Amino acid sequence: MTTLVWDDVGDKLYESGVERGVLYLTDGTGIAWNGLIKVEERFTGAQVTPFYWDGVKYNEIVSVSDFSALVRAYTYPDEFLEFEGIQEIDNGLFAGSQPFKSFGLSYRTRIGNDLDSQLGYKIHILAHLNAIPSNISYETNNPDINGIEFEWTVTAIPSRIPGYRPTAHLIFDTTKSSEEFITELEAILYGDEVMEAHLPSFESLVGLAESWAP
Repeated sequence: MTTLVWDDVGDKLYESGVERGVLYLTDGTGIAWNGLIKVEERFTGAQVTPFYWDGVKYNEIVSVSDFSALVRAYTYPDEFLEFEGIQEIDNGLFAGSQPFKSFGLSYRTRIGNDLDSQLGYKIHILAHLNAIPSNISYETNNPDINGIEFEWTVTAIPSRIPGYRPTAHLIFDTTKSSEEFITELEAILYGDEVMEAHLPSFESLVGLAESWAP
C-alpha cells in the first residue's frame, strides 16, 4: 500500500502561452501565422440530462459539446483574408462580403513544472474551421500608438476518426511522446528540407501516432 503525496518535487505542472501558430489553407498547405496572441478554447452545447425514478435521481447523461474558440491576433497572414470573406480582385483591390472558406489551425502551448519551465509543449491541431470576425474599431492615433487586436469566433465541423467520436481538436503532448515521433510530426506540420508544411487528415495523424506506439 502507498500513501498519496502532494506537491512532490517535479509534480507541480503548469501550462502557459501560445506560440508557433500555423494557418492551413483549404488544400492543406501550411502558412506561418505571426502575431497570434490568444486562442480561447470553448466547449459549447454540453448539458446534463438527469433521470429520476420515484423522485430520486438514479442517472444522468452528459451530452458532448461542440468545439469553438475565440482567436485574437495583432496581424494575420494575407491568405487568411479569404477565410473571413475578403477576396482580392486585382492590383491590391479587395472585395468584402464574399463566400467564406474553411481552414485549419495549429498552435503550441508550453508545459513547465517547478524544476523546468521548458519541460515540453502541447501541439494543438484544429481542422474544418470557420471564422466570423468581430467588429473592428478604428480610432485616431495619439502619441502612444496601440495596435488593433483582431478577433474571430471560430467554429468547427468534427472529423471522424476510427474508434472514437468525431472531433475537431487533436492534442499531442510532447512529454508523453518519443522525440523521434515529434520530429516526424513537426516535419509534417511545419515542413522541413524535403517536405512542405501541410495538414493531413485526422485519421492519418491518429494512424501516425499509433504507428509509433511501443
